[in-house]
Amino acid sequence: MLISKSKKIQKGKEPNRILITVHVVGSAGPIRFIVNEDDVVADVIGRALKIYARDGRLPVLGSDSKDFLLFCDAAGSDFLDSSARIGSCEARNFLLCKNPQPQLKTEDVKKDQGRHKSCWKGIQVMD
Repeated sequence: MLISKSKKIQKGKEPNRILITVHVVGSAGPIRFIVNEDDVVADVIGRALKIYARDGRLPVLGSDSKDFLLFCDAAGSDFLDSSARIGSCEARNFLLCKNPQPQLKTEDVKKDQGRHKSCWKGIQVMD
């Protein structure tokens, strides 16, 4: 009994481990796994994507953690910085979603459409 107590005291120097819940936008249910409080947000996103893919969940998300943002339920609408520690927000529930891609302006789309129409004029159909 005394030996196990002394081991617990020595292990007290290790970072605390916490169980977190990550909800993925478009997925049926959350992912739960254990992380260290000192883990970086980018590593947590990568681990969540690996677990998501290993479970065979849909929709298929990909594996690049740079394409995703992690939101903290308690922090409101701000996403967590990828270099921040996961324990810094003092929460256990998170939301994972894809990083929105920049949208093209309608002027750029119209310019692209004009270029594609001109290529069809040069094709001659033989009867």
